[in-house]
Amino acid sequence: MGIVTWIILGLLAGILAKWIMPGRDGGGFIITTLLGIAGAFVGGYVGSLFGFGSVNAFTIESILIATGGAFIILLLYRFIK
Repeated sequence: MGIVTWIILGLLAGILAKWIMPGRDGGGFIITTLLGIAGAFVGGYVGSLFGFGSVNAFTIESILIATGGAFIILLLYRFIK
């Protein structure tokens, strides 16, 4: 996947994670995109660890895995905060 694809996937995953778990989190477009990209890495790692799959193409499965990873990061952020 190219860098533009990672950015688009990260933006979608970040938006979905913040939509699933709304709150008064700071950050706008860039933070949401970075959350989704980091979520793609975390979700890909956890997904490959448990056999769900990984983030290697722009598919619905990859978007769901990246959203799950972004959700995990957002949940950990809120527990720490």
